[in-house]
Amino acid sequence: MKGLLLFLATATAATPIKDERRVPATFVGGYETDPRDRGRPVALIAGALGVKPEVFREAFSRVRPARDGRPSPDEAQRNKAVLLGALAKYGVTNERLDEVSDHYRYRQERGETWPTRPAKAVAIITGGRVVRFEVTDPGEGYTVPPRVTVPGFAVAAMVELGFDKAFAKNGTVRAIRIGSVKK
Repeated sequence: MKGLLLFLATATAATPIKDERRVPATFVGGYETDPRDRGRPVALIAGALGVKPEVFREAFSRVRPARDGRPSPDEAQRNKAVLLGALAKYGVTNERLDEVSDHYRYRQERGETWPTRPAKAVAIITGGRVVRFEVTDPGEGYTVPPRVTVPGFAVAAMVELGFDKAFAKNGTVRAIRIGSVKK
């Protein structure tokens, strides 16, 4: 009997529910930076370097940016030495620091941003309410969890982000969990 119940439960879970609908979800925001980071996408930089954001912030706090534009070659070398001095113990090399810095460099004053790709998901609607989400494309470049909306539904959704050394997997939507659901 126990085996039969397990089979029935498995078969029921795999069988689509009669009134189940899939509605595209919309992501809003998620590309904001912490004011203390002065526009730098620290969560992404740290993720790509394989360190925690606090580690990168601490290392960068010792850097002395040029006051009037681009740093001189000497200033740039000193700042690089400071960063590598703090990050080398985490396995960060000069080459990787350059690669990550170049990838996430942008000019905010020109309206530019770092590389991003919006995530895609569908809300699964059953019985007139959102019961779960399926992420169909995790996107990339999110620094903070975006807000998720579903047209015609009020839903409290919590987005879990993933950070990774691989640029295409850095700042991605790993999962969307439902808090409290309302019609």
